[in-house]
Amino acid sequence: MPVRAAWALEQAGVDPLLARLYAARGVREPVELDTRLAALLPPDRLLGAEAAAALLADAIAAGRRLLIVADYDCDGATACAVGIRALRALGAQVDYLVPNRFETGYGLSPEVVGLAAPRRPDLLITVDNGIASVDGVAEARRRGIATLITDHHLPGPELPAAEVIVNPNQPGCTFPSKALAGVGVMFYVMLALRAELRRRGAFAVQAEPNLGALLDLVALGTVADVVPLDRNNRILVAQGLARMREGRMQAGVRALFQAAGRDPARAGGFDLGFALGPRLNAAGRLADMALGIEALITDDRTRALNIAQDLDRLNRERRAIEADMQDDAAILLDDLDPGNRASLCLFDGSWHQGVVGILAGRVKERHHRPTFAFARGAQGELKGSGRSIPGLHLRDALDLVAKRHPALLKRFGGHAAAAGVTLREADLGEFETALETVARELLAPADLDRRLETDGSLESAYRTIPHARRLQSEVWGQAFPAPLFADEFEVLQQRVLKDRHLKLLLRRDGARLEAIRFNHCEAVPARIFSAYRLDVNAWNGTETLQLMLEHWEPAA
Repeated sequence: MPVRAAWALEQAGVDPLLARLYAARGVREPVELDTRLAALLPPDRLLGAEAAAALLADAIAAGRRLLIVADYDCDGATACAVGIRALRALGAQVDYLVPNRFETGYGLSPEVVGLAAPRRPDLLITVDNGIASVDGVAEARRRGIATLITDHHLPGPELPAAEVIVNPNQPGCTFPSKALAGVGVMFYVMLALRAELRRRGAFAVQAEPNLGALLDLVALGTVADVVPLDRNNRILVAQGLARMREGRMQAGVRALFQAAGRDPARAGGFDLGFALGPRLNAAGRLADMALGIEALITDDRTRALNIAQDLDRLNRERRAIEADMQDDAAILLDDLDPGNRASLCLFDGSWHQGVVGILAGRVKERHHRPTFAFARGAQGELKGSGRSIPGLHLRDALDLVAKRHPALLKRFGGHAAAAGVTLREADLGEFETALETVARELLAPADLDRRLETDGSLESAYRTIPHARRLQSEVWGQAFPAPLFADEFEVLQQRVLKDRHLKLLLRRDGARLEAIRFNHCEAVPARIFSAYRLDVNAWNGTETLQLMLEHWEPAA
């Protein structure tokens, strides 16, 4: 931990515990903790944002029809909702289309353009997709439809010939934050559009819409998409969480909190990533993400709650499907010997295409190996979803596989940590071999050893409910992880809850502490050294401090 940086933060008035935690995460100056909206990077630094604003302003002035082509995950749904709400408030005629992942696949494909054409749009606007849609944009152009691409995924060797592309990761863009989620990119385009309309005098006789009212959606999509929480993203998330805690949020976001049994007055990143996000994603995984988008664009609280309850039901169904798939995967892994591999590829003909990404993530977490899980698509194809570990950029690994085996991958794309691929079922063995070769080349042996980084010991004075609440209120996430402490404990009691979770009573520094380790039920010895997070357990109106154990080993 950088002692000098922690001391400087503490001298500036930052709580000593937070100063230590922030310094360990790279914060060096108090100004880096400024989460006011005024501290956001300006939209004019994002390549294409001003051109997109001019294109949209011209379309609004001419009364042209706009159609948003969304993606079927939480980031895509929130980006679509931001676009619908902002554009309508700014006077646009706009509707949306969300592809069905099982029928038309990902992105602005020629098939999706064909679905859009009967609506006679003048301009297609992609959100959270489109940077790889070379053929789809060409088809739109052939039909006389203009395109605006807003995306954050890494581009391929060829960019689509769209009228405008806004993507912080496109060549030539010097925007300092490359970590914007799709919803963040769309929010920036809407900020640029409002500024352009302001310059044109559009608000001389009408009030400017408050785009800050959309920050609950921006925060939800940003956290759920697990993009790195650099300073700019932390501002977006902090502002969105602040609005939620004050009760200022979209009817659909409020309904999702209610369906998940979470209190928006204490909203934190955990709620967005593990309660609201999965419920929205369940629509895209099992049904139609239009259901999730409708929840986010309606102002009718009753309708929003009805949809949220449907999403909650779908999420429970998704969990049951996932549990069965995990059982299948465990059998497959028995024959693979994961410890002697650099990557894992799993396939079962019964697996659900919408859930393979979650399964890949679970296997990756358990075995610390880049993992792809596949399900059957149409016409002899397999649809795979992958999750990676630090040290292997998954999209770059797929690019290398594609270069070495030109006919192997039909489609691929994604991020460093997550990617998707489509291939012929007959080629799965070749893909598995090719990926394993690339993984062994790109991963050092040390990368395959799981490392757990902690914030060290936590002084007893900080093991309190107020400090747990304080930590929960801060913005943590990808590349800015929530605090994880490590200490030795005496185990006083232990029992298994619901055949799945280990509940413990621990003692340290003379104090008794409740603890739980989820999804593990093996007994622990009388003394353990454990990594843990602070949590508050609310039960029957009573709150107690609880340690959430992430890892343990016998104490020395």
